[in-house]
Amino acid sequence: MEYAHPSLNQRSWLQRRDLYDWLYALALVAGAGIALVHYHSFMDVYDDIVLIIHVPVLIAMGWYWKPFRVFLAAVAAVALLSIWLYEGDLARAEEVFFLKYLVSSQTAIMWMSALYFIATGSYWLGLAARSEFAEKLASTLVWIGTVMGTAGLFVRWFESYLMGPEIGRIPISNLYEVFVLFSLITALMYLFYEQRYNTRKMGAFVMVVISAAVAFLLWYTFTRGAHEIQPLIPALQSYWMKVHVPTNFIGYGGFALAAMLGVACLLSERGILAGRLPPVRVMEDVMYKAIAIGFAFFTIATILGALWAAEAWGTYWQWDPKETWALIVWLNYAAWLHMRLTKGLRGPILSWWAVIGLGVTTFAFIGVNMFLSGLHSYGNL
Repeated sequence: MEYAHPSLNQRSWLQRRDLYDWLYALALVAGAGIALVHYHSFMDVYDDIVLIIHVPVLIAMGWYWKPFRVFLAAVAAVALLSIWLYEGDLARAEEVFFLKYLVSSQTAIMWMSALYFIATGSYWLGLAARSEFAEKLASTLVWIGTVMGTAGLFVRWFESYLMGPEIGRIPISNLYEVFVLFSLITALMYLFYEQRYNTRKMGAFVMVVISAAVAFLLWYTFTRGAHEIQPLIPALQSYWMKVHVPTNFIGYGGFALAAMLGVACLLSERGILAGRLPPVRVMEDVMYKAIAIGFAFFTIATILGALWAAEAWGTYWQWDPKETWALIVWLNYAAWLHMRLTKGLRGPILSWWAVIGLGVTTFAFIGVNMFLSGLHSYGNL
């Protein structure tokens, strides 16, 4: 009897796609095509390129992580509902019930904030009481909150153009917007690992840092009116911002997630919450993967920032305080990965390192703008 080589019976990655995979891909291609047709006049060639590149990236993400496609569909539904309700008139935000209380950019982001706070409490309740129901509820709330926040950012983008074509811009240019972005990215990264490792027990710790970001966001909103859409300052009127900022915050999200898991590892190793948290080796594995992803994107963001600096200031690097601290952050996590991968370092040292690393990253992001002056001083609080 003849036997076929095992490789002949294995289907390729593309051949394993089912009907729903291809319908999802078709929907993304159609959506991008409609966006190009209807909004081309508001986009330059770089916007077109970024949009086109995002299509295969989002297709791959949806194929690899099935819940992501449902998330995107929900975001699109909420954002399109809001755009439809506006009817091209920004004043309707205070006149239409659903815009005023649910799907304008500010109300959607406030819903995100509330849901994240409630989810944090639910995760801790589930952890303390060993309640699977509370953990499932928390996970659901994070998903809904992330849909609302992401839709809120897209609607904010639309609202900026309703204010005038000269004001219209991608909403990632000030502290209010990037704190929303940070919260969403960190939440999505956590939800991916939650499903990947089939455990919701890490959520209590990860959601603490997200809730802290949301608390700052709310303080910044109510004390500074930061939610108001303002024209983009000249220093940020560059296509580089549209790629530099998101990649940077994927890095920050990975570092924040890893730091909170570092706290969980340290508590678990001391017998605190014993039996309630996943095994330390699982949390260490997620911590390593989050830092690896964060480091990769932070590296790309640093390179993009250097290219932006070369165009804006004529040089790639000037040892500006922001640049110097970005290098410190990069070296910190490069050393962390080196010690784990080549030296086999494990245990509390890496956990403490991840926690301290988040402090270094936070100073590089906010502290430099607060306490040091330089070319990036336009980012002051």
